[in-house]
Amino acid sequence: MLLSRSAHVDTFARDGLPPPDQWPQFLFDLPDVHYPDRLNCAQRLLDDTTDRLGSDRRCLVTASESLTYGELRDRSDRVASVLADRLGLQPGNRVLLRAPNNPWLVATWLGVLKAGGVVVLTMPLLRSGELVTTIELTQPDLAICDQRFLDELHTARALALPAMTVVPYGSDTEDDLIRLADDASASLEPVQTAADDVALLALTSGTTGRPKVTMHFHRDVMANADTFSRHVLRPQPDDLFATTAPFAFTFGLGAGLVFPLHAGAATLLVEKATPDELADAVARHGVTTLFTAPTAYKAMLAAGKCDLLRGLRSAVSAGEHLPAATWHAFRDATGVQIIDGIGSTEMLHIFVASAGDDIRPGSTGRAVPGYVATVLDGHGREVPPGTQGRLAVRGPTGCRYLADKRQKSYVQDGWNITGDTYVIDEDGYFWYQARNDDMIVSSGYNIAGPEVEQALFSHPDVVECAVVGLPDPDRGQVVTAYVVLRDGVPRDDAARRALQEHVKATIAPYKYPRTVEFRDALPKTQTGKLQRYRLRQEAAGSPGQPR
Repeated sequence: MLLSRSAHVDTFARDGLPPPDQWPQFLFDLPDVHYPDRLNCAQRLLDDTTDRLGSDRRCLVTASESLTYGELRDRSDRVASVLADRLGLQPGNRVLLRAPNNPWLVATWLGVLKAGGVVVLTMPLLRSGELVTTIELTQPDLAICDQRFLDELHTARALALPAMTVVPYGSDTEDDLIRLADDASASLEPVQTAADDVALLALTSGTTGRPKVTMHFHRDVMANADTFSRHVLRPQPDDLFATTAPFAFTFGLGAGLVFPLHAGAATLLVEKATPDELADAVARHGVTTLFTAPTAYKAMLAAGKCDLLRGLRSAVSAGEHLPAATWHAFRDATGVQIIDGIGSTEMLHIFVASAGDDIRPGSTGRAVPGYVATVLDGHGREVPPGTQGRLAVRGPTGCRYLADKRQKSYVQDGWNITGDTYVIDEDGYFWYQARNDDMIVSSGYNIAGPEVEQALFSHPDVVECAVVGLPDPDRGQVVTAYVVLRDGVPRDDAARRALQEHVKATIAPYKYPRTVEFRDALPKTQTGKLQRYRLRQEAAGSPGQPR
């Protein structure tokens, strides 16, 4: 694909793009995803929305403050001026951001893009070793950090890139970003970046091996808003969004920043919240659109908090499969039909989902307008409905890894191969089976771990569970369940047998977990996604005896 003339002086990002013959096939059939050659997504999201709807509109809300669109525009312009005029940022330079979801992170994200920089968002709780890897991969020229999270960043900088400038905010130092912004000009013309200049470098979770860095253009940021948000979510300007996902997780970036700004809506910024606290915040602030993980919806149900969620107009779930039992329980308790969806860091956001009367509980949904999805066999051929295979997708966004040989694994014959096993039905609905590495082969049977999890979840004593396959000399793999029980339920052999019998009565008996281990909690990412690989790692070399 021929790229437009870049506005980037620093060509690191464009130089790191994979060869064109390794790119996926991009689709621009939807009129909404046609963009001009010159496009700055921060200008489009904030400045154009402010000009269209007015500067006095509520934009960012926290427990202690509220910013209008005009105030955020002023703040982001001052940040951009600091970057360009005081800190010498050149278009194309990478800027690492380290902070929880708060107003200055939003202003800085927008300011970096307005100044022509490339944003590298990081989870605020990453340790120095993880930050070293991020810095080595993305080579930031500058880092901006909430002062509460400086220590690990300073350690990482000393180890990986001592020349990188670190600027705090929220501190009492003279080089604090907030102090510098107060003295900066608010009159700024955003850099007229190309629509296909790199805007974001987003790291995958790195659950196995070295993380991969995904590359997203300015038009990619807009395309997710003009597909999933515009056509499936359909937000209104009077909506108030909320999400528990950090912006470094692209699900959270869309949910808490891109989609609300695109719609002229407001967003409640939550730095950290338990499910109980999240439900309280939804009710207290009048949130209408909620994005969180299935585990949070389950936890709010278990805590009896659903009365606080009746004011929601939309609820979105992603990151893990949403069991049909959870969907029905939440709908019955709140009247809200959860929009389940699947997205990926490589695709930037959700590409399969359904809303309203188009939902089929237990299904992930259908391809989002602008995307095409299918199921392929191991040879890249489409399989008939009802047959398990690899989920493959094409659309206006797609995988481009930064200088990474694994590009060829994710992109095959123009398709983005997500790593998920799915079945498609006659009506085009996609039914999740497992991550490809969560498919268990036991005594010749293919057993999808999430299907066993769903059967366990339907037992009233189960709060959380994870099912994996562990090595077994007789069966090849043995189905193993890690279960968190509700308070007061004994963790004994009787409970173990009760769960096994429940699974046998719910799905095919050969799928039942022969090993059941009780836990106080299950390992998760900061975004609430189960880390099944950690359970497999813990058990490596000591698989235990089936019960």
